[in-house]
Amino acid sequence: MDNPRPPETRAAGRSGWPTAALLFALTAGYGYWRLHATEEPRERPGLTGAGDTPAASVTTATVNQGDLPIYLHGLGTVTPLQTVTIKSRVDGELVKVAFREGQTVQAGELLAEIDPRPYQVQLHQAEGQLMRDEALLSNAEQDLQRYRTLLAQDSIAAQQTATQEALVRQYRGTVEMDRAQVNNAKLQLDYTRIVAPIAGQIGLRLVDKGNIVRAGDTTGLAVIAQIQPITVLFTLPEDQVPAVMRRWRSERNLTVEAFDRSGLRKLADGKLLAVDNQIDTATGTLKLKAWFDNAERGLYANQFVNIRLRLDTLPAATLAPATAIQHGANGDFVYWVKPDRTVTIRPIKTGPVDADRVAVLEGLAPGDVLVVGGSDKLREGSRIKPADAAASPETAPVPAR
Repeated sequence: MDNPRPPETRAAGRSGWPTAALLFALTAGYGYWRLHATEEPRERPGLTGAGDTPAASVTTATVNQGDLPIYLHGLGTVTPLQTVTIKSRVDGELVKVAFREGQTVQAGELLAEIDPRPYQVQLHQAEGQLMRDEALLSNAEQDLQRYRTLLAQDSIAAQQTATQEALVRQYRGTVEMDRAQVNNAKLQLDYTRIVAPIAGQIGLRLVDKGNIVRAGDTTGLAVIAQIQPITVLFTLPEDQVPAVMRRWRSERNLTVEAFDRSGLRKLADGKLLAVDNQIDTATGTLKLKAWFDNAERGLYANQFVNIRLRLDTLPAATLAPATAIQHGANGDFVYWVKPDRTVTIRPIKTGPVDADRVAVLEGLAPGDVLVVGGSDKLREGSRIKPADAAASPETAPVPAR
């Protein structure tokens, strides 16, 4: 039987293995560190600049110079110069409709006809009454001539001659009344033919042939609206009124443009026609009226339009894209692109705006390159990667300012 090892020997054997493993691990780690500590650091893809900040992909544009028209914008409604509801002036059956719905008619053109026979009868009656009374007048005048002759011979009483003179005057009055009745009957007969009082476009027919129409009807037969030329009634805020009135007094030829509801498609060009004499206290706006020849018939009665009134022109202005303008707590600013493809925040002072262009009064010069897209990823000193190489500072250098 073998003798067991002493306790001290067993304890030494159990603690020697972990110590050797620890020494081996430390030696291996130190060797790995020595191997890689002297290697040059490599730049990771997509990272540039201090702190390995990634370059932001942005869109840029160049500031230019040009004349900028100054417009005032308002909302308007197309209003015909004249609108007429066609009604009958006499009662009767509608026997003829001579127009097509939506047709362009001229002044005096026949539109409809009322049954004329009852009015022809009335005219004949009035003409007959006139003929009878004219005969009575002629006979009374002849008797008066005889009475005057006899009175000169002292063969008749003066009272009889005076009575005959009064009878002649009575018949003359009756004849004048009969003539007025004849003229009235002719007028009523003429009213059976309904003609267009103005030139314009006629709307939908409101009464069909065969119906009885009356002079007191409120609906009428149709509506004619004059659309060539045509006007637009629009409003402007009261704080813009002084500038408009200064130009209106000095130059009456102010141009006006009408656009559709979206404000993208131009419908017609015109000029300012009139200005109201008071501001609406309920809305704080002033009403103005513009005149359009409407040659292309792009404007229709009661149509809603957007109006641009050209007030003035700003010559040789510094123009920047509207998308480049940023708004902050301290005012407007832009991200100005440096030649080294970094950006800096530059405060600016803006002026009038025309569509996608803004006049910059202070802070920029023609030729400056600005960030117009992707600015939400930028801050002071950020590096950029222009999406359009043609607009990058390398191909379109700008002077450092």
